[in-house]
Amino acid sequence: MKFEASYQFVLDKIERIDPSAYARTRNYADGAITGLSPYISRGFISTKFVFDKLQEKGFKPGEMEKLLQELAWRDYWQQVWKSKGDLINSDLKRTQPDFEHCQLPSAVLNGETGIEVIDEHIKLLKSTGYIHNHMRMYIAALACNLGKSHWILPAQWMYYHLLDGDWASNALSWQWVAGSNANKKYYVNQENINRFFYSNQLNTFLDVDYSSFENPVLPEELKKTEVPILTTELPTAEALSIHPERPSLIYNYYNLDPEWHKGEDVNRILLLEPEVFASHPVSKKCIDFAMGLAECIPGIQLYVGSFENLMQEYSLKDVFYKEHPLNTSYRGTQEERDWMFTVEGYFPSFFAFWKKCKKEIGL
Repeated sequence: MKFEASYQFVLDKIERIDPSAYARTRNYADGAITGLSPYISRGFISTKFVFDKLQEKGFKPGEMEKLLQELAWRDYWQQVWKSKGDLINSDLKRTQPDFEHCQLPSAVLNGETGIEVIDEHIKLLKSTGYIHNHMRMYIAALACNLGKSHWILPAQWMYYHLLDGDWASNALSWQWVAGSNANKKYYVNQENINRFFYSNQLNTFLDVDYSSFENPVLPEELKKTEVPILTTELPTAEALSIHPERPSLIYNYYNLDPEWHKGEDVNRILLLEPEVFASHPVSKKCIDFAMGLAECIPGIQLYVGSFENLMQEYSLKDVFYKEHPLNTSYRGTQEERDWMFTVEGYFPSFFAFWKKCKKEIGL
């Protein structure tokens, strides 16, 4: 799938969305998915922006309920992160059942599990920064529930490579699969993979009935484990040219909105904090994609360092930024992110959250 750093490219993607086809085919390898997730994750657009654009096209909420539900999952995970903070970095609801180690199966890391479609997509993840959401669940199930990994390191590994890496969605989805954020674990067998990814592979360690997962045996292919090296190389920044009389807008890896205070006479600063990327590392491909999106914001300048050092070095006044759980060190005027719904706070289940969201739009 192609991802261009262009606002018009994103608008064209939204124009091509077919909510009905999405609902029918989204779980298949060639399904009519939107391809918008990297732009939503980087704050280039919001879920609300997509919803509003589809309504402008004439779609009624009932005609795009499944699409809205999937977009709402993203908002839900963000609300959990906003409410729980760093607690999402550990087992949220209960200790992950039956894990045996805190590494990653080498076969998963290297795309050598023997499950052809999964291996193909692991290599695709590393080369392109994107794989289908259904495949992400397959890989998580393999690593955690058959490979006996605790979810945290495998989740960090996948986040590292994803252009649409959103730590809340990624960490909490892995926890859901691994059973630390759900009442049961998620498993996949070869028949399911063959159906949704058009494979015909047989006689693998996944070519079993689901009843086999009641007492799963660690496959030989997943026994060897290792710790992947995940580090972020941030770009070099030049000295900023600041107009001290103007307000300053702080952008970051999660806020690259080209429409934010568009046309106003302000300083626009892209802040990349090494401390954030030390705890949430991403690949060079991800940084390059984010920098490409930043180029769509006229006049933006890059600063690599802490928010505190930025303030001290340039004596910024009237600082504005968007709310985000990683912005706890920021000081100034905090503005809310755009959400599809007004529903806020922690809900122990998505469907409790979704029930209130549906009520807002008459579903």
